Amino acid sequence: MHNDSQENDFVRGLSKLEQHALHEHAPLPPKLIFKIIRLEGEEELARSFRALAFSALAAGIFVSFSFLFRSILHMYFGSYPIGAAVSSLGYTVGFLIVILGRMQLFTENPITTMIPLLSDWSLTRLFKVIRLWSTVFLFNIIGTAIAAAFFASQYTLSPEVEAAMQDVALNVMTLKPLENLLRGIPAGILIAAIVWMSPQTKYFRFVMIMFFVYCIALGDFAHVVVGSCEMAYEVMKGDADLFDYCFKFLIPTGLGNVIGGTGIFTVLIYNQVKKEILTN
Repeated sequence: MHNDSQENDFVRGLSKLEQHALHEHAPLPPKLIFKIIRLEGEEELARSFRALAFSALAAGIFVSFSFLFRSILHMYFGSYPIGAAVSSLGYTVGFLIVILGRMQLFTENPITTMIPLLSDWSLTRLFKVIRLWSTVFLFNIIGTAIAAAFFASQYTLSPEVEAAMQDVALNVMTLKPLENLLRGIPAGILIAAIVWMSPQTKYFRFVMIMFFVYCIALGDFAHVVVGSCEMAYEVMKGDADLFDYCFKFLIPTGLGNVIGGTGIFTVLIYNQVKKEILTN
């Protein structure tokens, strides 16, 4: 209590300009970040089915640019020792479009919508979360299928780019279900970290998103939505089948992303601030 009084006296002793500068440079407390994300989550849960569907469809289409530009950079730099490091930069493109464009990406939902549910648990709210997750996931996947069909057309890309896309997608196709599940966990954690850090990093959000997504690509972790485009592309090219798509990739990777984003990151963050939230 004495320390709080000293801090208040110190702040009152500053000029208005100095107080404003202090406020601008002070980090947001976890409790406030939690409340900001909870408010965003409440707004998402209240959106209509039509709005969610179109936003998720757009996200599925546009996040597929991560697959395209990673492949293009792989085409140019894949033969060099730093090829993977350079091509991973292309992986950030689709995520930057989708996250900064405020579109519905499934892997953001495990933290955004779970925080309102953990804060005020009820069956009604649980059904809203299930409705949002299922809608966003379905239309993300439809969007990636549309993008994959466009990329797979013989009229869309040059043979060189097509060959590079098959090289990039081959890595996802050859992984076993358990590998996809385990590689999906770090990706889920990192995407949830982007959501959690966004209120604190509004002035350099672009760089923060780019850095974390670059780490996902560099670590060769599995993201269910981008990987869905890669697998759908392989199916349309005849190098994989629907069993491979659903049971080797989609289900285990999606589960891994949810475990990372909800089961690990969101639960730990919630318990960090739970006492402060409940006492207010």
